[in-house]
Amino acid sequence: MRYSQRFILLPLLAAAVAAASVAPAAAEAPRGVFVMAKALDDLISLDPAEAFEFSGVEVIANLYERLFDGNPADPAAPAGGVVESWEVGGGGREFTFAIRRGLVFHSGNPVTADDAVFSIRRVIRLNKTPAFILTQFGLDPENLDARVRALDGHRFRLTLDRAYAPALVLNVLSAAVTSVVERAAALAHERDGDLGHRWLRTHDAGSGAFRLVVWNPGEHLILDAVPDHHGGAPAIRRVVIRDIREPATQRVMLMRGDIDLARNLGPDQIVALAGAEGIATFSAPQARLFYLGLNQANPILARPEVRRALRYLIDYRGMARTVLAGRAQVHQAFLPIGFPGALEEVPFALDPARARALLVDAGLGDGFAVTMDTRSDPLALQIAQAIQATMAQAGVRIEILPGDGKQVLTRYRARRHDIFIGQWGPDYLDPHTNAAAFARNPDNGSDSADKTLAWRNGWAIPELTEMADAAVLERDPIRRAARYRVLQRRIQEDSPFVILFQEKALIAARDGVKGFSVGLMSDRTLYRDLSK
Repeated sequence: MRYSQRFILLPLLAAAVAAASVAPAAAEAPRGVFVMAKALDDLISLDPAEAFEFSGVEVIANLYERLFDGNPADPAAPAGGVVESWEVGGGGREFTFAIRRGLVFHSGNPVTADDAVFSIRRVIRLNKTPAFILTQFGLDPENLDARVRALDGHRFRLTLDRAYAPALVLNVLSAAVTSVVERAAALAHERDGDLGHRWLRTHDAGSGAFRLVVWNPGEHLILDAVPDHHGGAPAIRRVVIRDIREPATQRVMLMRGDIDLARNLGPDQIVALAGAEGIATFSAPQARLFYLGLNQANPILARPEVRRALRYLIDYRGMARTVLAGRAQVHQAFLPIGFPGALEEVPFALDPARARALLVDAGLGDGFAVTMDTRSDPLALQIAQAIQATMAQAGVRIEILPGDGKQVLTRYRARRHDIFIGQWGPDYLDPHTNAAAFARNPDNGSDSADKTLAWRNGWAIPELTEMADAAVLERDPIRRAARYRVLQRRIQEDSPFVILFQEKALIAARDGVKGFSVGLMSDRTLYRDLSK
């Protein structure tokens, strides 16, 4: 099935009695100001050329407009964003785009083809984490001037190295990394040739429905509505996102009226709020996956028998019923449900005896010891501890290494982990977005330009890389979906990835809150319709 682009949140049916009555209300958030609590420990940068974590991509979606907007109802037909119309020529390799007229940046300057070209080029030249989304089309600093160029103030042309499936190209251009940055503003703040990167990490130069007021890391982020936005003025004047990382604290603040909406609640908090007067609880599907990454630089984790044994040392269903009740469903393939070709079968379950036999075959009958890097938020720790307990049943001794999101991701990206437990979300609405991460690693060297998830885990896979590269050239949608099903099964059977769950969002809001909906992906959670 395919989900609609934005979800109407449905009440969570909690079969439990509220644990406590509502606390006395404190001073409510000011009129015209919407206050939400959200863990922002993964917010590293607000530069579209660098931001790659869930929080950053979500905020950028409200500050900037992208070339295209994804269309989950029909992923083969993304809608134009900054782009109004387009033509394909040159044997499927040349895409000519026309910029929508009447768009202006927050500065008041018009959005032009030069800005779109500059935005694509700076992603490639800065070569930050999400650059691979565009470099997969054969773009590099040497060929940029020829392959990405403005034809006039209204049109620009993108020339690709191969004739990819058109749906893939347009969906890639709906990723947050293709947000259009104002060229003049970025260059006005350029330092040492960084194309404005240091400034844009904490400022914005976009044309979205909101502009950035301030970001105080560890405290809050404030966005103000753009009243004369071409899409119409947002319903709320200001959005304040408070960096509150403890779910229990979010619940108390919501009950007191300190915030209008809580974003990181767990099942316990939802149950406690189920009968609270003046508060509604909601659930919404997400495309995010919980998974384990096993570093193949560790010779123990590089053994196929060990990789398979670990799949049988996780109580997937037990966690889904308890610590993840209402928050996730068991899912064991790299494409989320809702994407073309996604597998829904779940072949693995907790089976310590089978795991022990596999470890004996690997010469590890007495087990082994490894570390597990995880974010220190309560839900991630609960999942890590549950896995730690079941792995111990076959002698796999796990030391949990908690840290904030930035610390954990920095270690993971540097390939300094044994086991990483975390989440992964698609970058655009095409199956290749996750295939490129899990099943593609064209260069396993330390200086690779393609630092995919397979690269992060040191997994050299020339055959699977060829299969993933062939899938992006398949123009028939049925045959293309079949190619991705084959790739998913290969990853399921043997890989350094143990895919665990597909996430759901658990949210609670005070009565009167309207217009908040969670997209299938982070970059579709938009604030423009928020009101209270």
